[in-house]
Amino acid sequence: MNKPFILTVDDDPIVLKSVERDLQNRYSQDYRVVSINMGTAALDYLKKKQGEEDLVALLLVDQRMPQMTGVDFLARAHTLFPAARKVLLTAYADTEAAIDAINKVRLDYYLMKPWDPPEEHLYPILDDLLNEWKAWMFPPGKRQMGS
Repeated sequence: MNKPFILTVDDDPIVLKSVERDLQNRYSQDYRVVSINMGTAALDYLKKKQGEEDLVALLLVDQRMPQMTGVDFLARAHTLFPAARKVLLTAYADTEAAIDAINKVRLDYYLMKPWDPPEEHLYPILDDLLNEWKAWMFPPGKRQMGS
């Protein structure tokens, strides 16, 4: 079984690189980290992965992107990987969209940018979500990740 993956989507290359770096630093031992700069390309990637029996543990997506919002992306991604935990990256002005997304796409959390330092504002949240995902996907007695 391949390692499950974390997908991050953001059209801003600086933010995307920063998120990818933080995710790699913390989670690369147990998860593959995939970064994509467009919502449509990320959906195409998920469709391909669905057919390959890959597991998506977490979707970390920016709200403001061209072509589709983060909420729209998460709604479409939910149909492909409903067990994946969903986190929306927002600016202060987008908090209303994030609150609406909690019900619309079963959003698990929304994070305000910037999240520095990640040890305080990013990792504790993602650790909890990934632990919840693992408990859901691999209950006691079921084959564990990496086995």
